[in-house]
Amino acid sequence: MRSIWNGAISFGLVSIPIKLVNATESHAISFRQIHTEDNGRIRYRKVCELEEREVTQAEIGKAYEDADGTMIPITDDDLSHLPIPTARTIEIVAFVPADRIDPLQMDAAYYLAASGAPAAKPYTLLREALKRSNKVAIAKYALRGRERLGMLRVVGDAIAMHGLLWPDEVRAPQGLAPDTPVTIRDKELDLADALMDTLGEVDLEDLHDEYREALEEVIAAKASGESPPQAPAPAAGGKVLDLMAALENSVRAARESRAAAGAEAEVRPLRQGRAAPKEPAGKKSTSTAAKKPAAAKKAAPARKSTSKAGEGAKKTGAAAAGRATAKKTPAKKSTPRKRSA
Repeated sequence: MRSIWNGAISFGLVSIPIKLVNATESHAISFRQIHTEDNGRIRYRKVCELEEREVTQAEIGKAYEDADGTMIPITDDDLSHLPIPTARTIEIVAFVPADRIDPLQMDAAYYLAASGAPAAKPYTLLREALKRSNKVAIAKYALRGRERLGMLRVVGDAIAMHGLLWPDEVRAPQGLAPDTPVTIRDKELDLADALMDTLGEVDLEDLHDEYREALEEVIAAKASGESPPQAPAPAAGGKVLDLMAALENSVRAARESRAAAGAEAEVRPLRQGRAAPKEPAGKKSTSTAAKKPAAAKKAAPARKSTSKAGEGAKKTGAAAAGRATAKKTPAKKSTPRKRSA
């Protein structure tokens, strides 16, 4: 991988020569601008306003425009001799727990490669120290004309650096949360928990860019003179009037989807910390926590459980059926039987 910056990590009095390498790459499909009448490329030409002629890249430099419009030329040599210690050095200033870093501050990611044999031991020392401490290093460095903040952490056998935004570059989320008073019921939270558990975890390696794949199909179809594939008709939308019904339907759909994919949902029982509201006598309460496995669904229709929320996941199907029968008939007093010798 090609390095984009050469310098050193300053770790106290230890200096580690390193090369900075991009850790990510974009697979996005790019487009060109064309003249729609004849498909000719649209290009931009760099023209000097004073001489009114096109100039080459070798003739182009950079400058700072002052408030009165005056251009102050700045050369690469000026930038390489800035009077700051981070001009060619990643200067570690602190070590902190990783959870102290707000993900909102995360920016571009880089790998730090040891530069030459002399860097091997100090590089490995810093990597192992980061591993053992379970901390990340906070550093300052200069790149592309400005000083930046960075976070160093271990990735495999390498040290990675995430560029960080300065704290004052992250906006506060004021005025974004709903200001309308809302009451969330315990049962709604239980259903949301059940939906989260049903969806479960995912291996990020299994996720892919479906938009890019669809775009590639369109390009391939048009290149071969065929009609591009059409998107399916969008489902009829509308306002969700019943949040409980929407949650219940979401849990059901998620379980059916996982069953169809051959993955049985592993759902933990609903939390026991909150007591379910008492139902009026004779009225059944529907529990969404207990569901039969996918294989059982195909063999026989699922029965509604009449247990309180949270108990259905712990009882067997036979016990649940027994409770349903017990609710329909009044309980009888039982007398203890004498044990026979």
